[in-house]
Amino acid sequence: MLEIDLPWYHRKFFRRVLTGFLPLLGYVLVWAHPIRSRRWKVVSTLLVTGYLLVWTAALFALALQIGWIALDWYGGDIPRVVHRRFGPNYVLLEQDRNLKAPRSGLAAGTNQFSALPPYWTDFRGPGRQGRYDETPIRVRWPSRGLPELWRQPCGGGYASFIVADGLAITLEQRLDDEAVVAYSLETGLEVWKHSYPARFDEWMSGEGPRATPVYRRGMILSLGATGELYCLGIRRGTPVWHRNVLDDAGTENLRYGLAASPLIVGDLLLVPAGGATKQGSLLAYDTLTGELLWRAIPDAMTYASPVLATLDGREQVLLVTASRVLGFEPTEQRVLWEAPWKVRDGNATCPPVIVDESSFFLGAGYGQGGALFRVRQTDGQWQVETVWHNRHLRTKFNPAVCVNGFLYGLDEGVLVCVDARTGELRWRGPRVGYGQLLAAGRHLLVLGGTGELLLVEANPERYRRVNGLRALTGKTWNVPALAHGLLLVRNSAEMACYDLRLPKL
Repeated sequence: MLEIDLPWYHRKFFRRVLTGFLPLLGYVLVWAHPIRSRRWKVVSTLLVTGYLLVWTAALFALALQIGWIALDWYGGDIPRVVHRRFGPNYVLLEQDRNLKAPRSGLAAGTNQFSALPPYWTDFRGPGRQGRYDETPIRVRWPSRGLPELWRQPCGGGYASFIVADGLAITLEQRLDDEAVVAYSLETGLEVWKHSYPARFDEWMSGEGPRATPVYRRGMILSLGATGELYCLGIRRGTPVWHRNVLDDAGTENLRYGLAASPLIVGDLLLVPAGGATKQGSLLAYDTLTGELLWRAIPDAMTYASPVLATLDGREQVLLVTASRVLGFEPTEQRVLWEAPWKVRDGNATCPPVIVDESSFFLGAGYGQGGALFRVRQTDGQWQVETVWHNRHLRTKFNPAVCVNGFLYGLDEGVLVCVDARTGELRWRGPRVGYGQLLAAGRHLLVLGGTGELLLVEANPERYRRVNGLRALTGKTWNVPALAHGLLLVRNSAEMACYDLRLPKL
């Protein structure tokens, strides 16, 4: 029998030991072996590759378990590997509040904005359309950036701000409590806080309330992620009434928590309340007393906030459910029209965007895309048609805005312009992530998914960036607010206020 004297590094014992501790080097030695067949090498390669995969997965799982790394979602379908998940720093938050305590607790009427008429009092501003038309904004920014009036830590969650009586009001997670918090618009100091036991935490999207409060005639109406509905006085945050909408509806919560802002229609407060129920998942409360007046729409609800609009001369509520979009007449409590609209796993998040007196745009991610619907009434009968439906504007949870007949929005994180009449894609801009945007005059304020703020022309002919700055740090999904020329931005860790007013001559 022929014997071959193999080098020491090809001997079986050494090769096995080396493969166990240094698999990549062991893999090289397998193919460098002088007498093994190609078939044997292929089989060995597959075994070594499998070993490597198992070993890598085990190390990755161990690193996750002991906290060396974490997974965080920034809006896409694939998570990022990060040192730690982005979220509020409650120790820093309490230190900041304690430091400012001697100066906080100010009366609501002590700043220069208190006497101005309320303007940004709803989610995404007037009509929930993400448009600011109160005053001209500053488009020529100083080389050092926009003037920053204040910046400070905040609690968790994805709510935006509303502004009234000189106060900027939002909804935050504060450890195991949800808190409706009012800040001085001028200084950022905390004026009052109303907190109550409630905590929502979902492994993918994170912790905290989702829905933005609304304002009406001196009252703040706020809905938490677990269904806690409060009516508070704006001066001191004193509770007027309280309900839990999930208890009232007798239904389960949504996977990512309740996120649709309540809608005020006259003296009614309409609240989409979770899963499907025969009695109706759209609840109507008396805004003054909190009495539950009626229930309607048996569908499972979604995360999309309802919108009050006038289409073809008739005021109606546009509501996106898990299976359809519909026009609802709250006085008669009846559905005027409906059209199919299904987003994967019920993940409809964006409210309708009004295009003209009879049309609206509806967008979604998860492969659904965007569509323009036209609603008309003929001989007392309501009809709805889909004018176009394509994948040019897949707004996942980032609602579009309409400026002069053109839609601007984030198509899976990429800024695009689409002709609202035809659905034609006019241009694609940069990838800014899953952030949010507002329209102000002839410009767009785009807050990127990691906190970069861009000022962009609302120009259907081309993309043109005018200015930009780093407004926040970290994952930023919250919708900005704009009132009296001041831009309010926040995420789950910090908030800031920028001055967009025209400079004084």
